[in-house]
Amino acid sequence: MVVQDVAQVAHLMRRAGFGAPRAELEVLASRPYEEGVEDLLNPERFPEVEEALIQRYFGFDGTSAVHWVYRMLTSQRQLQEKMMLFWHHVFATALRKSEHGPSIDEQLKMLRRVSLSDVRTILTELSKDPAMLFWLDNNENLKGQPNENWGRELLELFSMGVGNYSEEDIKHAALAFTGWSYVQPIPRDPCGNYPTRFLFRPEEHDDSEKTFLGESGRFNGEDIVDIIVKQPATARFLARRLYDFFVADEPQVPAWNIEPPGDPEAIETLAAAYFESDGDIRSVLRVLFNSDFFKNAQYQRVKSPTELVTGVMRLVGTNDLPEPGTSAYFSAIMHMGQTLVNPPSVEGWHTGREWIDGGALNERVNFAVDTVGDRTRPGVQDIIRRMEDDGSALSPEQFVDRCQDLVGPLSVGENTRKALLELAESGGDLRFSTQSEREESADRTVRMAQLIVSSMEYQFA
Repeated sequence: MVVQDVAQVAHLMRRAGFGAPRAELEVLASRPYEEGVEDLLNPERFPEVEEALIQRYFGFDGTSAVHWVYRMLTSQRQLQEKMMLFWHHVFATALRKSEHGPSIDEQLKMLRRVSLSDVRTILTELSKDPAMLFWLDNNENLKGQPNENWGRELLELFSMGVGNYSEEDIKHAALAFTGWSYVQPIPRDPCGNYPTRFLFRPEEHDDSEKTFLGESGRFNGEDIVDIIVKQPATARFLARRLYDFFVADEPQVPAWNIEPPGDPEAIETLAAAYFESDGDIRSVLRVLFNSDFFKNAQYQRVKSPTELVTGVMRLVGTNDLPEPGTSAYFSAIMHMGQTLVNPPSVEGWHTGREWIDGGALNERVNFAVDTVGDRTRPGVQDIIRRMEDDGSALSPEQFVDRCQDLVGPLSVGENTRKALLELAESGGDLRFSTQSEREESADRTVRMAQLIVSSMEYQFA
C-alpha cells in the first residue's frame, strides 16, 4: 500500500530515527510504507558517515558522545543509530567509572555493528566488552572468589527481568563467567589513551559443573547466553523493552514484575516474532514497525532529550558537515537530563514523563524555540517558502493548519489550538502579494513555529 499520509511516515521516522525534514518525508510518502521500513532495517543500503571526517573535525580522544550526536544528526542509517541509543539505555555503561575513553568508544562501535543482529550475538559481544567488564566488575570475577555483579545484571536488566530466575541461577551464572577479563590498557599519562581487548584467563575460570535455569553442565559464559536466549521470559522482556522504546511509554523497568504491560497482545506478538526468527532483532522490528499497534501509537511517548534535540536539528536541516557548534547539542541534551555515555546507574535513565520537570521542561522549550527562531537555517527557510505555496492569502485557520503540518505534522489539543489561533488572528490573514507582506508573513510564520515547538504536544513523539 502506498502511503498517502505524510503524518504516518513522520511517525515512523520519529520513532525509527530522529525525525526528518518535510522534503524527505514527502519522498518517503510517495513509496510503499513497507519499502521505507525495509530501508530502515537494512542500513547497509546507505553510505556510512566517514570516521575520518569526524576525527578530523572533532578529534580522536574523549569525544565519543559528540561523535555520536553528529552521526544521529547526519547519518542516512537512522535506525542503526536509534538502535544504538536503545541498547545504550538497556546496557547502560558509564565513562565516569572507567575514565577510559577508548573502551567506551569501542563499546559504541560494537553496538553500532551488532545493533540489528540476533540477541545471542549481542549478549555474547556485550559479555566480552571491556567497558562492560569493568563497569560491572567481571574483571574481579575469579575462581574461588566469584563476583556476582555481572551475572545479576545480565539476568535482571539485560535479558530476563526480576522474577524469572533464582539466586542460585545468579551464583552459577557468575561462576560460568569467571576468568572473563580484559588486557590492562597502557596508562593514559604520559602516553595517551590506547584501546584494550577481551582476555580469557583460563587459570581463573571455574570449570566445575553448574546448574542454570534447570540445565546442568560445565558451563562457560557463552553457554549461559545460549540458555538465556531460549527462555520465554527473555522474549517477553525484550519485547516489552522494544515496545517501551518504540511504541508507548511503560512503567519503569523495576516495576515490571508487578505491573503488567499496557498492551499484552502486542508483547505476545513481538515475543512470537522473537522465537520465529531465533531472536533476530531485525525480524522483530519488522513486525513492530508494520503493526497496527505501532502505526496507531502517535504521540504516546515523551521524547528523550536526545530525541528532542536531534529531532529539532533535523527539522531545521543543518549540520550536513561538521561544525564547531555540534558539541553544544551534546551539552543541550545533558542539561535536559540525559548525559550520553554517562547514564545515572546500571538501570539507565528513567523515561517517559520522568524526563519532564520544571527545569528540564524549560531547557527543552528554550532550545526548540531558539533553534526554530533562526531564519538562517535551511529548514526554517523551507517552511517559510512552503507557507507561501501558490501565493494565495491564508486565513488564520489555514495559517495554523499549514504551520502545524510543516512543523510536524503535529496534532494538538483544544487549548493549544486556541492559543495558536489567537496568535494567528492577531495579525489577520497571511499575505504574500508584496515584498513587505512576504517579510511580515515570514516573521509571523517563525513566531507560529516557535509557539508550536513550545507546546505540550511537541514534547511527545
